[in-house]
Amino acid sequence: MRHSLHDVGLDQMDEMLTEQVDPRYGEIDAASVEELARLMNEADATVPAAVRAAMRQIVPAIEAVTDRLARGGRLFYVGAGTAGRIGVLDASECVPTFSTPPDLVQGIIAGGPEAILNASEGAEDDVDAGARAIADHGVTAADAVIGIAASGRTPFVLAAVRAARLRGALTVSLSCNLATPLSDEAEYPIEVPVGPEVLAGSTRLKAGTAQKLVLNMISTIAMVRLGKTYGNLMVDLRATNAKLRERAVRIVQAVTGADRGRAEAALQQAGLDVKLAILIVGRDLDVDEAQHRLTAAQGRLRAALEADR
Repeated sequence: MRHSLHDVGLDQMDEMLTEQVDPRYGEIDAASVEELARLMNEADATVPAAVRAAMRQIVPAIEAVTDRLARGGRLFYVGAGTAGRIGVLDASECVPTFSTPPDLVQGIIAGGPEAILNASEGAEDDVDAGARAIADHGVTAADAVIGIAASGRTPFVLAAVRAARLRGALTVSLSCNLATPLSDEAEYPIEVPVGPEVLAGSTRLKAGTAQKLVLNMISTIAMVRLGKTYGNLMVDLRATNAKLRERAVRIVQAVTGADRGRAEAALQQAGLDVKLAILIVGRDLDVDEAQHRLTAAQGRLRAALEADR
């Protein structure tokens, strides 16, 4: 059933799991710090099980997103408030972790970049802005768009997902309630009902944790499937600081068995490109030969190492 974007059932808030008041937490203002910490930890411990229960929805969504990325499409996360910030966070971390182009995975938040640091809660009700954000980012049928909203009813997100689907983009939804309007809008709905929050209605808590766990899966698994890792090693990382340069050296050593001096020298030859450095050492190549072999393997290090053995 399609819902009007201007009538998303806010009169039914009492029925939403994320808005319910749990009597177990009815006197937290009188609890000690230790009691509060224990209660919150116990509540948080239920989130992974809720994510696990949604795996039948999560897996096909990841497969569909990965297929779009493999064919040259982009991935967009769309959200408002906490959900928007979590999307922006996950998107921004793909660049240093996997050396993705900055535009490959993008976060769109209601209210624009200013809303990342400064709350702009009214922006979530702007239907026109949601549709406009999809147009402004040039979303096409090649792309994938994931709408994130704990309530599953945020007008900005609903409008963005609907606009993306009209453009032929793959659409995924991620909400923490059941049978939501957002689920109706998406081809691949994901619902992770985490139940009432310790602080009633504060979806930056369990709901936010669930969203981060699911986005971790989507981005990480997609990148693994696209050849951005070698085993569980981040061979596509950008060695932009001392810690990451040290990690790069250790990765080259781990894959090739080279001593530290050889690994460092190869990284310098490769301009700190870990994959190229591994090929230089592991297959005794110069930089140009390593680059040619990696390109022929479509950037997949395992295939490049094993070719012609």
